[in-house]
Amino acid sequence: MNPLAIVPLFLASIGRSTLGLLGVIGRLAIFTAETLSHVLRPPFYPVELGHQLLRIGYFSLPVVGMTTLFTGAALALQIYAGGARFSAETVVPSIVAIGIVRELGPVLGGLMVAGRVSSSIAAELGTMRVTEQIDALTTLSTNPFKYLIVPRVVAATLALPVLVAIGDIIGVLGGYLVGIGRLGFDPGAYIKNTLDFLEPADVTSGLVKAAVFGFLLALMGCYHGYNSGRGARGVGQATTNAVVSASILILAANYLLTEAFF
Repeated sequence: MNPLAIVPLFLASIGRSTLGLLGVIGRLAIFTAETLSHVLRPPFYPVELGHQLLRIGYFSLPVVGMTTLFTGAALALQIYAGGARFSAETVVPSIVAIGIVRELGPVLGGLMVAGRVSSSIAAELGTMRVTEQIDALTTLSTNPFKYLIVPRVVAATLALPVLVAIGDIIGVLGGYLVGIGRLGFDPGAYIKNTLDFLEPADVTSGLVKAAVFGFLLALMGCYHGYNSGRGARGVGQATTNAVVSASILILAANYLLTEAFF
């Protein structure tokens, strides 16, 4: 093949990829705008919202709690080992609290809930798409966005800050248990150092991040499930895409929000 002929083919492949990416971004932006436009407009479905709050929030609590507990415990050990090199072991309580509340609590909580909830939403809506239940809702004059998508997005946005707040407490508790049980800290001094160095802005920033992460993970689950391909393969692909895209967006949003806050 003529080497010069490779250049147009290479440029064409770049063009196709770029147009495909822009198409996905455009469809996602339209889906997001349509979802937000239905949030404050009746009719509302409080029973469905309550069901989603229970499913997304309450049933995700064990996963988030166990994750933050062991993360806080491991973080205390790592900070103590690193601080010992500089005779700075006393920073363990404050760094554990700040690290959990600012970063690890919201991010790990968001990722764990994304793995559990985004996949579930995508599989459920994808199955409904394949079995034409979404089309049946439209036939019955029920807006699918109102009944299926808005309750899930609102529930995740409201539930994740609560989950992260509880997870932060459990994570700090994990560091506390390791600190007094394995590292020899005085219980009173550990708690005092934690409270002295933890500021309201640290807690607020983590909860705002959690709300954004909740919105993103539910949106990705709904988007990929609602636009699922036909058949079992389409539902499986939608589930995978939902978890992957939610995880990437959570990490990207975490960086942008950290830049904005700090």
